[in-house]
Amino acid sequence: MFSPDRSLRLAAVLVAALGLASVASAGPPLICHPFTTGTGAPLLPWAEGSQWHQPDPGYDRANLVADTLRLLSADAPILDRMENMRRAAIYADENPRTAAALLTAVVERTKTKPGDARAEALELFDAGYLIETYRQLGLIYQHGMLPAHGRWTTLVPQELAELDGYELVQKAVALAPESHAELDFASALMSREPLTATHLRRAASSAAEGSLLARNLVHYDVR
Repeated sequence: MFSPDRSLRLAAVLVAALGLASVASAGPPLICHPFTTGTGAPLLPWAEGSQWHQPDPGYDRANLVADTLRLLSADAPILDRMENMRRAAIYADENPRTAAALLTAVVERTKTKPGDARAEALELFDAGYLIETYRQLGLIYQHGMLPAHGRWTTLVPQELAELDGYELVQKAVALAPESHAELDFASALMSREPLTATHLRRAASSAAEGSLLARNLVHYDVR
């Protein structure tokens, strides 16, 4: 079960999304707006179209865990990671066992420290980001954005329920300051005010004109 504070934060995230995001990205922000990635970025298969929920019917879901871990490689950019985890969560939503296996595998990577700080930061980021993406996916059903299909309101396994994804991402920021702008953008999408606005301002202040980060930020009201 969520703690009262975490439930409040999730509700606040939804309110912030409806207030800060454009019409195109209204809804839980880690789920409801596809992220702009680099040309030719390796991504999980997706159907053609511009909607947020377009999984490829021909994709073999049995490969989801292995494919996602492969795509979350040490050299994968933050925005590519974000879009891959958004897609992975939507696929995982079809099967709670797959969802639990994927999140468990991503969290397990944080228990063995790699050789350098950036690699450790990315593993912490992935774990925190995927946890909060799962939780925001639950909001979609709670608020009737998709029809309920008889599963829990969260895909986070009970043994991982106390993990705070936002805190894990902040640990990643401390370990990889060179990626702080993209990590601030991700942090904004899983936090409540006034943190949301603070993280968005920090991300925008470091986003070069025309960069991928700047192209993603245009969907949000940066004040």
